[in-house]
Amino acid sequence: MSTDAPDFVGEHDVDPTTLDIIESTLANTRDEMDRVVETTAISPVIREQSDQFPLIADAEGRMVMGQFGSAIDTIIENSPFDVSDLEDGDVIATNDPYMCAGAVSHTPDMLLLRPVFYDGDLIGYSSQWGNLMDVGGKTPGSMPVQATTVFEEGMRLPPVKLYKGGEFDSELLQTFAHNTRLPEHAEADIKALAAGTRTAEERIHGLCDRFGKGTYVAACDAILDRTRDGMIDLIREFVPEGERYTFEDYVDDDGMGNGPIKLHLEIYREGETVHLDWTGTDDQVPGTVNFLLNEKMFKMFTGVFLIMAFDPLLTFNDGYYDLFEVTLPEGSVVQPEFPAALGNRLPVMARQFDVLQATFSKLIDGFSVAGSYGTSPNLVYAGTDSEGNDFQMLEILYGGIPARPGGDGLDGHSWWPLFRTVPAEYQEAYYPLTIDEYSTREDTGGAGEFRGGHGITKVYTFEEDGAITFQDDRAHTYPWGVDGGSHARTSEKKLVRSDGTEEELPSKVENVPVAAGDKLVFSTAGGGGLGDPLGRDPETVATEVHRGLISEEAAREEYGVVVTDDGSVDADATERQRSDIRETRDEPTEFDYGPLPDDDDLEAEIAAERREFDGRD
Repeated sequence: MSTDAPDFVGEHDVDPTTLDIIESTLANTRDEMDRVVETTAISPVIREQSDQFPLIADAEGRMVMGQFGSAIDTIIENSPFDVSDLEDGDVIATNDPYMCAGAVSHTPDMLLLRPVFYDGDLIGYSSQWGNLMDVGGKTPGSMPVQATTVFEEGMRLPPVKLYKGGEFDSELLQTFAHNTRLPEHAEADIKALAAGTRTAEERIHGLCDRFGKGTYVAACDAILDRTRDGMIDLIREFVPEGERYTFEDYVDDDGMGNGPIKLHLEIYREGETVHLDWTGTDDQVPGTVNFLLNEKMFKMFTGVFLIMAFDPLLTFNDGYYDLFEVTLPEGSVVQPEFPAALGNRLPVMARQFDVLQATFSKLIDGFSVAGSYGTSPNLVYAGTDSEGNDFQMLEILYGGIPARPGGDGLDGHSWWPLFRTVPAEYQEAYYPLTIDEYSTREDTGGAGEFRGGHGITKVYTFEEDGAITFQDDRAHTYPWGVDGGSHARTSEKKLVRSDGTEEELPSKVENVPVAAGDKLVFSTAGGGGLGDPLGRDPETVATEVHRGLISEEAAREEYGVVVTDDGSVDADATERQRSDIRETRDEPTEFDYGPLPDDDDLEAEIAAERREFDGRD
C-alpha cells in the first residue's frame, strides 16, 4: 500500500477527492435550492414553470455554482451598509435592476442574498431570485408595453435587509406586497426564495462541519481555478487568434413603433483574452425591450456556450471571467441609462444569444448554430370575474430552438433548460379560461440536414371579460438558417371574437380588452435549420410527415423527399426530385435571413403596423 501523501489541487490545500465531493455537493445544493423554492412558492410562474435561479458564491462574491453571474459587489455598494455591517442571519432583498447592474433584469424579478457565516467568519453567499407574478405598475404582471421609464413598471426595492440577524422584517414585506396586485403571492414567493438561500447555507455548514472551514474555502478557490484552467484550454483550441469576427441581427421593435433594433457584436482574441465588443449596437429605445446586460452575466453566457459545446463536464462560474473583456456601449439597447424601461427585455436578451452563437459559428470551424424564435414570449390575462373575484394569469411560452451540429432543434422549448410548461389542467382549474389547443406548428422550423425546432400554437378561450397583455418577437425578422439551412417561420397572433370576426395583432400589445367567448391564437416562431436539407435522411423526413411536423409539400419542395400515400419514401422519385432541386436552386448561402426588406422599408412597416393597431376601434 502506498504511503505517499495525497496530491493537492494546484496551490490549494485540498486533495482531489475532497474537492470532487465538495463540488458535487454544491452542484446538488443548487438543484435542492430550486426544489425548495418550487415546492414552497405558490405562483405558477415559479411553482410550475421554474422561473427562478440559484447561486452560491465565495466570500469575495464570486459565483462558485449557479447560472447567472453574480453582482454581489454592486448590491452591497448600492445598499446603506457595507460588508462589515453584515451578520449571521441577514438576508438582503432587491428587485431594482439598476441597483444590481442587471443581475435581475426587470422589476418582477426579486433577488434575495444571504451572507453565509461559519464560526463568526464570512465564508460566502447564497442567492436566489425568482419572477414574481406582479410588483405593481401600470399593467397586471408589471410588464407594460407602452411604458417609457422604469417608474411605470412597478414597485422598486433597493437593496435592504429583509432579515436582520435572523429577525424577519414583516413590515417591510407587507409594504412591498401591498403595492402589488397579488400580495399573497408576493409574500409567499419571497419567503420561498429566502428558504432557498437558507438551504444553501445549511449545506455549506455541513461541508464545513465535515471537512473544516479552511478546506471549504480552499475548495471554492480550487473550483474557480479549475474552471479557469479548462476555459483557457477551450479558448486556445477553439478561438483563433488574430482575426476579427462580426455578426448583426435585429429585434423587431419595442412595441411602440420603433424598430428594427440592431445588435452588433465583434469577437477577437489576443493571447488568452477574448474580446467581445457590442459597439455598433443601436441606442436604447423608448419602449420596454431595453436589456441592462450585466457584464458578468454576459461573460457567463459566453463561457457557457463554449463549455456546453465542447466540455460539458466543466463547471461554469466566475473563475474564467478575467479571460473575457466586454465592451457595452453606454446608452445602447444592451446598456441603457436610468430610468429607461426594461420590462420586456427578453427579445434583446434572446437576440444576444443568437448574435453570440452566430459570431462563434463564423470563428469555430465546423461548429455552426442557427437562429432562434427570438424571445421568451409571455401572456398576462387579468380581470374581475362575474362573482367579483379578481384574477391574473401570467404564462411564459416557448418556440423553436435552432438546429445545432449533429442534432435537430427542440420543438416548443424554452431557452432555459430547466423551464417547464404550465399544465393546461392547472390553468383551467385556477383561471377562467379553456385551453383549446397546444400543438406544434407544422413547417415552422427551418429546413436543413438538421431541422430547426418548430414553434407552437396555443389557443385560449376566455370565459370572463378582461384584458390581455403580451410580448413576443420574430414577427418581422426571420430566425436565420446557417450553412445551407433555411430560415424558420415567424410568429403570429390572432384574436377571434365570439361573433367570429378575426383581428391580427402585433407581437407586443398592452391591455387589449377581451370578452367572454373570445379566443386568442398565440403562435410562436421556429428555429433556423443547419446544413443542406437535401442531405437529410429521407426516412426521417417521411416519419415527420406522418407525425404532422412536416407537410408533404415541404417534404417534396424543401427536402426533395417524395412520400407515398402509405407514408413510405418513393426512393426513385426522391432521387429525381433532389436532382432537379440541385440543378435549379441558387447556391446555398452561409446564412439565410429570409425575405427581408431593407432597413428603411422594415422601419416603415413596423411604424405603420403600430399606427394601425393604436388607431383601431
